[in-house]
Amino acid sequence: MNQDQKTQEFYDRLRVQLTEDTDWPSPYMYKFIVPAKLEKIAEIEAIFNDTNAQIQTRDSSKGNYTSVSIRVTMESPDAVIEKYLEVSEVEGVISL
Repeated sequence: MNQDQKTQEFYDRLRVQLTEDTDWPSPYMYKFIVPAKLEKIAEIEAIFNDTNAQIQTRDSSKGNYTSVSIRVTMESPDAVIEKYLEVSEVEGVISL
């Protein structure tokens, strides 16, 4: 099984879980780890522009990475997954 299939299966399972467990629209918490570079953090923040998202960042103890937590009201499971896919385009990002 290639990486694209694994990724698609992950998002399919996430969509089912979000559909079954949550009434939409609903608040959702995203968490990402990115290299501690301002431009990477800015790329992620730009993806959530115009969403009234609450964004918090926290540097790792050695300062090599930054944790980015984003709380935002999303309209549907598909909207949640769409944002994950947009953020996955940022080089070096890890979605939690």
